[in-house]
Amino acid sequence: MKIHEYQAKKLLRKYNIPVPDGGVAQNSKQAVNEALKLNGFPVVVKAQIHAGGRGKGGGVKPASSADEVKKVSDDIIGMNLVTHQTGPEGQRVKTVLVEQGLNIDKELYLSVIPDRETATIVIMASEAGGMDIEAVADETPEKIIRVHIDPLTGIQPYHCREAAFGLNLSPAVIKHFNPMLTRLYRLFTDYDCSLAEINPLVVTKEETVIALDAKINFDDNALFRHKDILECRDVDEEDPLEVEASKYNLNYINMDGNVGNMVNGAGLAMATMDIIKLAGAEPANFLDVGGGASSEMVENGFRIILSDEKVKGILINIFGGILRCDVLAKGVVEAAEKTGINVPVVVRMEGTNVEEGRKILDESDLNLVTARDLKDAAQKVAEIVR
Repeated sequence: MKIHEYQAKKLLRKYNIPVPDGGVAQNSKQAVNEALKLNGFPVVVKAQIHAGGRGKGGGVKPASSADEVKKVSDDIIGMNLVTHQTGPEGQRVKTVLVEQGLNIDKELYLSVIPDRETATIVIMASEAGGMDIEAVADETPEKIIRVHIDPLTGIQPYHCREAAFGLNLSPAVIKHFNPMLTRLYRLFTDYDCSLAEINPLVVTKEETVIALDAKINFDDNALFRHKDILECRDVDEEDPLEVEASKYNLNYINMDGNVGNMVNGAGLAMATMDIIKLAGAEPANFLDVGGGASSEMVENGFRIILSDEKVKGILINIFGGILRCDVLAKGVVEAAEKTGINVPVVVRMEGTNVEEGRKILDESDLNLVTARDLKDAAQKVAEIVR
């Protein structure tokens, strides 16, 4: 789950990580009021959406007076902000964060992320902070510092020193940086984060460090432990189909292709998407109905796939285990009867009660294409969408 920058900074304040003074606003009048609460001008007005690259898209603008705050907030609030992370459709801005301007000397990149390959938590840092950090990672990866931390022992002073020396910080700045990094790590572990990123982390001319921007993502599977974070969810920033799927405990991710997928098991779903691409087509979604799915869950998943206008064909790939093939077949038939099927459907089904499942589908009078195996299924659905 993602949260907005202003929500992330509220968490940073809870852990005594310095952030600029500021407040949120939903219209220009509120924005001016928030600006006047600060310690003079200039201030910065920042669009609040779940995407990076807001500055390049015109969503972050300075203002040196109350009149300028009104003008730029009127420009930003209500705009359809397009960045490299929103795609060409952009994201509508409903809220802005008005913050105090800072006396910036240097911009750094800092994040804490899990590394599944090494089973460690990694501090990533770079002197090349700012909006183009993705380009830095692609073109000059040697500028990215990585410090691996054993999660069983946690962060130690030498981890902080390694990161600080890699960033070429002065002794005066290190005195602020090291305790700040320790607190950021604790925030990351306390809240089961999948990402805690500060970009940029600025070094001021007074040789202090301040989190100028913040992005924090959370492991959805751990949100039951963090009711306060669940309250920060903004469904308007999420894909409507993904929001709908979450109501039925379906693991659904919308994608850009035209082959809809229904699979039981995350690993099988990943393999299915891979083989669809190998067959020359593109998956429209990731949908894992789960091993213990009911016919109602299958029905809802099928309905969600059919509501995606990009979908030109559907591949159902089920290995019957806990989710029996007959249960899957009943769900598909019920969904078809309630929503109608307006695209071809290819079915590959094996496992528990497979013959019963096939019989249910055969007797349903649905226009289905059966497949011998996964390769055959992918080739057939790819041919259909082409």
